[in-house]
Amino acid sequence: MPSIYFACSIRGGRDDAERYAELVAIIKQHANLLTEIFADGKLTAMGSAGKSSDIYTQDLAWVEQSDAVIAEVSSPSLGVGYEIAKAEQWGKPVLALYRNQEGKRLSAMIDGDPNVQVVHYNDVEQAEAAIKLFIKALA
Repeated sequence: MPSIYFACSIRGGRDDAERYAELVAIIKQHANLLTEIFADGKLTAMGSAGKSSDIYTQDLAWVEQSDAVIAEVSSPSLGVGYEIAKAEQWGKPVLALYRNQEGKRLSAMIDGDPNVQVVHYNDVEQAEAAIKLFIKALA
């Protein structure tokens, strides 16, 4: 079973926290999830307690340990962008899930990256289908 690093907005805003929990539940059905903590409803935009340097070290260790990264990129996040870049640098497959939103567009740096599989979705069922295909392709 592949190990997945799930990336999502934390300090960039937690408006999609319920969606993150749904995606985490889906990923856990098909892979070993390294970052279930990011979907914790108690996690606020203030982020985890602890020193930023410790969080940086732990998160990058998880990215490096993972077989692939699945990132929910609907809420802009500097950290998620950084994690995607590191995953790409380390040769990790990346799936970026973007929920279509009227009047908003995904960053061109993510959307235009030929090494990132971007899926625009409207509902959780579409995201689930993309997750299943992505994880299946890792085998």
